[in-house]
Amino acid sequence: MKKNYFKQQSLLLFAALLIMVAMNSSCKSKAADNNSSATMANDLSIPPLFERKGELAKAEEWQNTKTKVEQLNQKIAKQSNDLKSRLQIAVIYMSEARITGEHPYYYPAITKILDGVLAMDSKNFEALVYKASVKMSQHQFTEAKMLAEKAKNINPDNAYIYGVLVDANVELGNYEEAVKVSDKMQALKPSLESYSRASYLREIYGDYPGAIEAMKMAVQAGLPGSEPYCWSKKTLAHLYEKTGKWNEAEKEYQDILAMRPSYAFALEGLAKVEKARKNYPKALDLLKQASDIMPEFSFHEEMADIYELQGESKKAKDKYLEVINMLGEDEKSGHTVSLELCRIYSKAGMYDEAIEQGTKEYKQRPLNIDVNQALAWASFKKNETEKARNYIKVALKTGSKDPELLQKATAIEQAG
Repeated sequence: MKKNYFKQQSLLLFAALLIMVAMNSSCKSKAADNNSSATMANDLSIPPLFERKGELAKAEEWQNTKTKVEQLNQKIAKQSNDLKSRLQIAVIYMSEARITGEHPYYYPAITKILDGVLAMDSKNFEALVYKASVKMSQHQFTEAKMLAEKAKNINPDNAYIYGVLVDANVELGNYEEAVKVSDKMQALKPSLESYSRASYLREIYGDYPGAIEAMKMAVQAGLPGSEPYCWSKKTLAHLYEKTGKWNEAEKEYQDILAMRPSYAFALEGLAKVEKARKNYPKALDLLKQASDIMPEFSFHEEMADIYELQGESKKAKDKYLEVINMLGEDEKSGHTVSLELCRIYSKAGMYDEAIEQGTKEYKQRPLNIDVNQALAWASFKKNETEKARNYIKVALKTGSKDPELLQKATAIEQAG
């Protein structure tokens, strides 16, 4: 139903940032290299900030971030059981992971901080919520759901924990349960967080007008210029893309860049607009700009897709293999990437590998429509038509009107 990682970022990384905002009442730098497994061991030390590079280092917020972390570390040095300061650093690192794309460094670092808090207070609500969010971002959905349920039992009236539960149930394929939890979240606190999830669920069930309406409400509920606000506008733009409203999508991306010129995902969005217009050189230039800002694999995947459209199959294959290597680096840090690998291997024409990765993911969440779509396509390309039809049937079960899904479903259905 979606271009998986793009929309999963909209949902999964959304969880960490949005919970942070509401509750705040794979390249490696030298800093990362110096943090070996010994540093990340089970102790109470705080891993250092990952030093920003390039355009991101020029942002005004960066100096403020470094100053704040230094102040918090000084507090912890004076009082090691200062849980509030530890949690504040975790929140800052969650934001940095989102802004910089340095997930292989930040997710283990955040987990280490939160585990330290939970070692001192096993029922700390904030630590459980943040850890559940990190597990969502790492695509460890079953564990995320377990942590979220534990947090909910501690504080059942907190709206934001229901956001994590919506996300986890969606990724596990429990769509009806996700709708119920989403309704509960909206009843507790109508907000950017709850509207965005309502939008996502409407999209899953094929209601694009309703999804756009809800995402507009999410944008209106956000703080203009903030990262969550920009993420909401980017997601709204993506919905416009899905419905062929390319001019509206372009305007949203341009609005974002007027507020945050280094917002790499908006540059990627403009690249998609140019790709749709068959202005491939401009699209590639925009993707290069985005990839210079942060090491996000989807930017390189888009480049490979464009090379393929231009008939440069060898160049596309090489770029897909580069993406596979990037995903491998993410996997080393605890990020589950089987679904993404299944999809990329299919694009690279490596269907045995695609089915192997897709099957691995299917064993963990057989009801998820995206997993079934990926396996359906890999099976179809390998001429396993009956298997493809079984998988695509599940992928279509929510009534999604995603253009890519419907195109693939038609091809599978018409196969001999």
